[in-house]
Amino acid sequence: MPAIGAVRQVALSSGRDLDATLVFWRDILGLAVHARFDPPGIAFIMADGVRLFFTDGVPPGTVYLDMSELEAFHAAANAAGVPFTAPPALVHLDKEGQFGPAGESEWMAFLKDPAGNTIGLVERRQT
Repeated sequence: MPAIGAVRQVALSSGRDLDATLVFWRDILGLAVHARFDPPGIAFIMADGVRLFFTDGVPPGTVYLDMSELEAFHAAANAAGVPFTAPPALVHLDKEGQFGPAGESEWMAFLKDPAGNTIGLVERRQT
């Protein structure tokens, strides 16, 4: 039986304004555009080896990104007017190490890009 490997690509909505969506991902999240093709109006951003594919015509999605210094990012982005749908909060204490080293806590904050995609920012912390 063939083996499934790592996630290669995730499709996200670009909405009607690909430029605004890409500016958000570049300026707010710090991720550079890897490739862009006009026409047809599609773009790719690499996030630690996973291609994020942006195009109009797909529904908004949700993507979770690992991040360090979540509290500092939230404070700076919030001060710059970036709206969060949920501030940093503890979501899981990984006592058994199911998702990483045992005993770490997992914190998340959520925001949306201009196309309506939800971005979950995830930080693992020693407790």
